[in-house]
Amino acid sequence: GILPLDSEESGVCEVILIHEHCLVRKPEKVCWIEAAGTVRDGVRAYTALHYLSQVSPGKTVLVMDGASPFGTIAIQLAQHRGAKVISTAYSLEDKQYLERLRAPVARVIDVSNGKIDVAESCLEETGGLGVDIVIDAGVRLYSPEDESTSKSPLLPHKHDIITLLGVGGHWITTEKGLQLDPPDSHSLFLKGATVSFLNDEIWNLSNIQQGKYLYILWNTSDILFHFRPQLDEPIPLYEAKVSMEMVQKKQARKRQVIQF
Repeated sequence: GILPLDSEESGVCEVILIHEHCLVRKPEKVCWIEAAGTVRDGVRAYTALHYLSQVSPGKTVLVMDGASPFGTIAIQLAQHRGAKVISTAYSLEDKQYLERLRAPVARVIDVSNGKIDVAESCLEETGGLGVDIVIDAGVRLYSPEDESTSKSPLLPHKHDIITLLGVGGHWITTEKGLQLDPPDSHSLFLKGATVSFLNDEIWNLSNIQQGKYLYILWNTSDILFHFRPQLDEPIPLYEAKVSMEMVQKKQARKRQVIQF
């Protein structure tokens, strides 16, 4: 559920009174651990694929870093809606994981050795037409020698994303500091493509958006039992601090759930 902006209650307490209109029901077939570990990524994936783009049967979706917790849910939601999914893998383990999914992706692009061209692979898979929807996991904005050291060399360059995007395509980015130069904008203009920023916190920023947020929560909960999330073993409360430090340092690959 959600805490409305005008709520007099605090979310950090053992017992809280919430109006039923601010809650959605958890499916009985889904355990609490899976629900806790999936709902955030489910909201993000639903926002990306249904509000920032219009996923539908027959469309091609590229999910970068598909073996991440968010990427895993985005792949499964796109497949659930009938889309063809392509994904990138940052290691051999990630590639094997993606190939073992209940519904395998159409193509797994292993970029771990740095020799595979993502744009070329996507254009080959789509017969040169490009993909309809791209959900990135960050992009490189400059050449390798000018890029900051915090950027992974495995991330695609922004030009690669623009190149592989099809006519009327949607580029959904998680890159907060995305910078598009005039030639980039011109290429997007010629394709009639759009760029959207994925910020799942926007639903909490305005009262008028809270109805949509509850609708997303309801839809996500309704199809939750179709998902196979990337979850680590439940963590007891006394290990929560260590777990949080791992998450902040990006040392935790799977989604962490604290069990009281």
